[in-house]
Amino acid sequence: MKTFRILLALLSLAAAMSAHAHVASSGFLSVRVEGARVDGALELAVRDGEIAVGLDSNHDGKVTWGEVRAAQGALVLYLREHLQLAGPEGGCALRFGAVQINERVDGNYLWQPFTAVCPAALHRLTIDYRILDEEDPSHRGLLTLNAQGVAQTAVLGGARSLQSFDLSHPSVWYAFVEYLQAGIWHIWSGIDHLLFLLSLLLPAVLVRRDHRWRAVPQAAPALLNIFKVVTAFTLAHSITLSLAAFDIIRLPSRLTESVIAASIVVAALNNVFPLVTEARWRIAFAFGLLHGFGFAAVLSEMGLPRGARLVSLVAFNLGVEAGQLAVVLAIMPIAYLLRSTRFYQGALMPWGSTAIAGLALVWLIQRATG
Repeated sequence: MKTFRILLALLSLAAAMSAHAHVASSGFLSVRVEGARVDGALELAVRDGEIAVGLDSNHDGKVTWGEVRAAQGALVLYLREHLQLAGPEGGCALRFGAVQINERVDGNYLWQPFTAVCPAALHRLTIDYRILDEEDPSHRGLLTLNAQGVAQTAVLGGARSLQSFDLSHPSVWYAFVEYLQAGIWHIWSGIDHLLFLLSLLLPAVLVRRDHRWRAVPQAAPALLNIFKVVTAFTLAHSITLSLAAFDIIRLPSRLTESVIAASIVVAALNNVFPLVTEARWRIAFAFGLLHGFGFAAVLSEMGLPRGARLVSLVAFNLGVEAGQLAVVLAIMPIAYLLRSTRFYQGALMPWGSTAIAGLALVWLIQRATG
């Protein structure tokens, strides 16, 4: 009964997480500045639009195109209160166009175009982005700002809801910091990447003997296992991230995201029905190549600023590695301490891995079928 309760709790957690298959909550804000005029668009997930203004008017759990159109006024009012643009001479008057729907791999997005007229030609632009700051503090906006033929990017929201951008002399160092933070944020909010890595690391503190998982007697073998898996995953996704970022190789996003979900299923089930025990780094490397294309999809949304492409790519990748390392350092010491317990060997390894595989299977079906 105790094992059943643990499994039920894990499956309940998986069900609660199933709606967040990739990024917890992200909006995409694109802005183009020409003189005193600003043209742009905000892409916001339909599920986030529902949280913000209640798109589902009949409360049937589905948002229709008719409900989106009916909520246009409420959406515009919400955006006027939570998104402001300003120059040194004062605020810019925002005017919103008709909302449209854009399909992404993780669901449908509201595409809300807008224009703004500022008091004078802009050499500095301040953006106040407070979308979902009360409803979902984890939400972030990925900004792509184009001005004078130069692209800048930033992560908006949270403690950095108000940011100012120099349009005449953009800083390469600023781009490095922004992409570093974007990489950290992406790996921390990318539940699928973390679950794949976790599935490979759960057996790192164990050894397979006589058809059973047993605790490693010393820390050295566990550290070596962790090092092999993390290094293989890092090397693999760094390769494909770089290739995709410079448009050398591209894969369809739906295929990439579907294979990423499949990789979690394989890695998790390998803990329950072990086929690969001592060479899990090979799984990490093989599927890590696909995860790299997943990272590249987010990077392509932000764009690589001209004049700082290599710096921004390196920063984003370093951010991914830093976020990944922080998770490993937080989880693996606990796993090492619990490795000899019945809870770890008899519950967490088999049933936790089963719950992860089940959740990933749901994601695989969702992504493959659209």
